[in-house]
Amino acid sequence: MLSKIHSFGLKGIDGFLVDVEVDISSGLPHVDMVGLADTAIKEAKERVRSAIKNSGYNYPLKRITINLAPADVKKEGSLYDLAIAVGIICADANNQIKNFDYSRIKEYVLVGQLSLNGEVKAVKGVLPILISARGQGYKKFIIPFANSVEASYIDGIEVYAVKSLIEVVEFIAGNLQLKKVELASFMAGEPNEAKVLDFKFVKGQARAKRALEIAAAGGHNVLMIGPPGSGKSMLAKCFPSILPDLTFDEALEVTKIHSVAGELDFKKGIVSSRPFRTPHHSASSVSLTGGGTHSKPGEISLAHNGVLYLDEMPEYPRQSLEMLRQPLEDGVITVARSAQTITYPANFTLIASMNPCPCGNYGSKNKECKCSPSVRHKYMSRISGPILDRIDLHVEVDDVSFDDLRAEKQEESSIEIKKRVDRARKIQLQRFKGLKNFSNAKMSVPATKKYCVLDKDCEELLRNAFENLKLSARAHDRILKVARTIADLEGEENILPEHIAEAVAYRTLDRKYI
Repeated sequence: MLSKIHSFGLKGIDGFLVDVEVDISSGLPHVDMVGLADTAIKEAKERVRSAIKNSGYNYPLKRITINLAPADVKKEGSLYDLAIAVGIICADANNQIKNFDYSRIKEYVLVGQLSLNGEVKAVKGVLPILISARGQGYKKFIIPFANSVEASYIDGIEVYAVKSLIEVVEFIAGNLQLKKVELASFMAGEPNEAKVLDFKFVKGQARAKRALEIAAAGGHNVLMIGPPGSGKSMLAKCFPSILPDLTFDEALEVTKIHSVAGELDFKKGIVSSRPFRTPHHSASSVSLTGGGTHSKPGEISLAHNGVLYLDEMPEYPRQSLEMLRQPLEDGVITVARSAQTITYPANFTLIASMNPCPCGNYGSKNKECKCSPSVRHKYMSRISGPILDRIDLHVEVDDVSFDDLRAEKQEESSIEIKKRVDRARKIQLQRFKGLKNFSNAKMSVPATKKYCVLDKDCEELLRNAFENLKLSARAHDRILKVARTIADLEGEENILPEHIAEAVAYRTLDRKYI
């Protein structure tokens, strides 16, 4: 007998339909698996055999052919175990299950990994699978119980979470009623360290705090340059505490990536706070961009809708830094490998820090630099001009004085800064309503022309800066976007000369040090 079970595979963070076809015919006991299955799927034959037997069902001692259609698309992972086992039981159902109605299973999509005792174990990527399948018209799903919280945030579908193969078979046979997974409501969470790393604990550094406030309000990239111990790392780790809360749509995008990467906390089921990724400078290019054998998302994609923090930026390999060009410009990263090409979302805020020279003291008020101009130039040249051009705000962070450190004055807290950031973001959400854009930093060229209109004084100020600093066209656009964010923070409808002046002030460091 022939049976066909619907399942879903993953290509990047998008799901695609996989029909698991099982044919049982007379002949010597043998199992053939076809359809471009990887090693993990081919090993499913033994897992499925043991799971069926240990669940109390007969494993047919006949010739079994299993086809994963479409046959010309590579399949990976262990999420087809459940569909294969149910397909075998369905194909042989008349011999072991009375009054079995095969038509009941045709409207369900099954995903799940099986253990040898028939337990259904969690799999990666359930959220993107459900979203993709819903978009293709599928409404009923059977998934592992451990993935039920993750599935509870998807509206408009029926999801049944199971713990064992027996539950699935009895449910199909009509002998067991399963409770649907209830729809959960989303609530944005706080960053893990927001209560500890608060801006009120950062003494001095008013200029750096102002730049980070602008970055949070408009989604702009920041490079902090200063001597060791000046507080660059602490400032960066405080940054998540002033970021706007994740919207539900943003949370779903982030969760899809983390689910595919296997980094999702199954107990929470959704990523409720903005990611903060801090890869070490020794990280490989593949770990940053993604790809590899199973085409997993890299650190750049895991930082989507959050923060990518690169501490001591010049210490990263030049090749790794150049890979930031596409995501900083387009908000995506395309990973091309011999087997397939996948595009992952990578719309993050880059926060980078570095010393101004190898000894770290160039430009310091209190310490003497021992590096020659050629050494400083060589050190700064580790970051290419195109990468610096894509960073909106360049900020000098100097040593904090003893008086600042010991001052009793209470610094402004992250809560107060976040209020201003939220107000500015609210203006932007209203401005870009109906568009897939949440911040000024991601404005398109037409949007920049529409929302960054300058009067005569602003025009002249920007012209002088452009010609004297020899800025690029990209830097010109980024100055306008930063000025638009500053105006939003001030509650101004129009960009004023002081907004342009402040935005230009953040574009001088790359010229000063090179």
